[in-house]
Amino acid sequence: MLQTFLTGLREGLEAALVVSILITFLVRGGHRDRLPALWAGVAVAVVASFGFGALLHFTSASLSFEAQEAFGGMLSIVAVIFVTWMVFWMRRAAHTIKADLHGKMQNAVELGSVAIGTAALLAVGREGLEAALFLYPTFQAQGAGAGPAIGALLGIGAAVLLGFFLYEGTVHLDLARFFRFTGAALIVIAAGVLAYGVHDLQEAGMLPGLENLAWDIQGYEVTSWYGALLKGIFNFSPQMTVLEVLVYVTYLVPTMVLFLRPVRPVAAAPVIAESTPIQRASA
Repeated sequence: MLQTFLTGLREGLEAALVVSILITFLVRGGHRDRLPALWAGVAVAVVASFGFGALLHFTSASLSFEAQEAFGGMLSIVAVIFVTWMVFWMRRAAHTIKADLHGKMQNAVELGSVAIGTAALLAVGREGLEAALFLYPTFQAQGAGAGPAIGALLGIGAAVLLGFFLYEGTVHLDLARFFRFTGAALIVIAAGVLAYGVHDLQEAGMLPGLENLAWDIQGYEVTSWYGALLKGIFNFSPQMTVLEVLVYVTYLVPTMVLFLRPVRPVAAAPVIAESTPIQRASA
């Protein structure tokens, strides 16, 4: 549940900030009449994201056991690649995203309402599709039950509320630190998803070493609160193969070191000098 909450919060807040920036641009530019087109694009993006998640679920459910494991394993690897790219991209683009979005929205305003809706659809839809792609293998790794879905919905709900308060200027958040913390957390979660994907591929017969266990503690009590915490944060399992552990460590250590290195901000394009609630929140 904690994994999916953090994922929903991170992706949801990115989408909420994008929407807030676009709304601020239209309102301050005297284009309030174009807001319905923007909200239409956002709505289509949300529906498409849930539809993509449902497609992944029903596609997997229609497959045989071996095919399900192969599908889940390959999807886990793809999801980790996308999430890793996303956290590193946000690490570098956090200082220029506002100027980039303003430039795209200015072009959309000149083209008309359809272009505005399309710009909102692409900006928000990317975050939604990334969230769906990453949440699916996380749901699979966490097992049956409503906990993971509830965690994701709570995270998205919290992100929407936080985005609204940031837009209104009633909450001030150090966004650079927030995305740095959540990015590091997502890297830890991604390492667990990657290890789980490797296990799926081993069960599908696509990778060797299924019987070569790094540890087997199924005979011990692993349902305690600390067992649930290890499962929720690190995707710990009572049985893990040597290959799973090697992949987990090989991904986690260098990726985290690279992510935590200081980054030189990319110079942003000139924007309107007047400050907005989003600017003040990210200052």
